[in-house]
Amino acid sequence: MQTFKHIEARSLEEAVAALRRYEGRACFIAGGTDILGKMKDRVLPGYPEALVNLKSIPGLEGIREENGGLSIGAMTRLADIASHPGVRARWAALAEAAGRTASPQLREMGTLGGNLCQDVRCWYYRHPDNRFPCLRKGGGRCYAIDGDNRYHAIFGGSVEQGCYAVHPSDTAPALIALDARLVTSKRTVTAADFFTVGVSRTTVLAADEIVTEVRLPALPAGARSAFLKFALRRSIDFPIVNCAARIVSSNGRVTEARICLNAVAVTPYRPTAAEKTLVGAALTEESAEAAGEAAVREARPLEHNGYMVQIARTLVKRAVLACG
Repeated sequence: MQTFKHIEARSLEEAVAALRRYEGRACFIAGGTDILGKMKDRVLPGYPEALVNLKSIPGLEGIREENGGLSIGAMTRLADIASHPGVRARWAALAEAAGRTASPQLREMGTLGGNLCQDVRCWYYRHPDNRFPCLRKGGGRCYAIDGDNRYHAIFGGSVEQGCYAVHPSDTAPALIALDARLVTSKRTVTAADFFTVGVSRTTVLAADEIVTEVRLPALPAGARSAFLKFALRRSIDFPIVNCAARIVSSNGRVTEARICLNAVAVTPYRPTAAEKTLVGAALTEESAEAAGEAAVREARPLEHNGYMVQIARTLVKRAVLACG
């Protein structure tokens, strides 16, 4: 690795000031499970001059139930979220998503904020020594369009003939399904609006902006949630497709449905057509199957990833039924 400066921030203000001082030439580090790998492999054309450590800032971790809702510090480890009794009992989709992320060892290091802010895993983008200067690095093309696109987007690229790298987070779809809000050093943004596509960018965060907290609202009466993931191996692997759902039922009928797929599009994908098919219906095998069909109606797979359509359809159906 190249030489870089490591800054132990002691407060949020100190961390923000350091990021501003380097004017885009510094990155923050939490668990380090993403940024260090990119640096070791020299994935990007530019190398950060400094890493600003967020784990040295007090008060950015912990899980608190408040007024029926939930507050989770961005530096909270995924392992702690997965094992928390309150999260498991009331916000099951998030506990299940955190518990399916990576391996047990990585869940002991990785944080919720880091899992949300991680970079894409496209093998062209991630190839060592910046071999493929793709669109996400400011280059001129997406190599996956005509190349090996087995694990790329089935719901179109970021722009016409644009990047087809999928967002890899497991916790992101759970938070979107649960209608979470993300608090940063500058503002509060919904989880659904937090993700974007840009050069070496997956979130709306500015260069000097840091996620500090995730807030989940109180659950409506009759709400249940679930998360499912399909990967080649149960441990370590990133999702080929994952899905989270939150269903609210009353008197045997669905009154509200929120569904989110991930690893199928350039940002987490909410199939609103599937949600609409469920509202007013009884939660049955037939209605769940109809939701799965509606969820993939707009899919446009590439040459080698058509199989992902069936996986997405099935996961939506099973996640909906798991909320019954």
